[in-house]
Amino acid sequence: MRVALAEDGALFREGLLMLLQAAGHEVVGCTADGDALVELLASQPADVAILDIRMPPEPDGGLVTAERLRAAHPDMGLLFLSHYAESHYLMRILRIGTDSIGYRLKEKVGSVDVLTDTLDRIGSGEIVIEPVLAKRLVERPRGDKKGVVATLSERELDVLRLMAEGRSNNGIAAQLFVTPKAVEKHIANIFGKLNLHADTAEHHRRVLAVLTYLRSQRDGD
Repeated sequence: MRVALAEDGALFREGLLMLLQAAGHEVVGCTADGDALVELLASQPADVAILDIRMPPEPDGGLVTAERLRAAHPDMGLLFLSHYAESHYLMRILRIGTDSIGYRLKEKVGSVDVLTDTLDRIGSGEIVIEPVLAKRLVERPRGDKKGVVATLSERELDVLRLMAEGRSNNGIAAQLFVTPKAVEKHIANIFGKLNLHADTAEHHRRVLAVLTYLRSQRDGD
């Protein structure tokens, strides 16, 4: 996979570069800010761009840069990295796009296996959400949604959390050691209880519906 990287922290940038190379990816270039990344990708094609959220040209420059990249290269995947799992960052990311996009903690992509899984999923068009953030969203829904989420069974909560991570039905089945058919049944139950439309053919729309449901309306934290 051809990867471009923008990260203003020199030490982390060099470490991630070595990790990407160890995983067998071709790094087409590394930059320290978003403007340089946009310039690089104007002449160097890449499958995925990895961006630090908090980098120049402004505090959240990774998000601004990503908007420019998605407009110029709509088929290129985007992976956002941060020290913090913040739901407001996630919602801004999902406004940029819901295809081939991911948000992971820097400390969690420090292994070849995790980084490869993340990039492979983004490369195949999936949404990838940091598991700790997905878990927090499910366990701490906002406002009047708390009572509705409380009606879910333990297994349904497991499925909801994995859905919020952006996992496909097969991915959820593999994580929970159940059949895809069982996952479909749980998802139908979840969407019925949450009063959402369960369009299993539209994976990204389904994930977006779940995330929007969990973090919309009144602030009940």
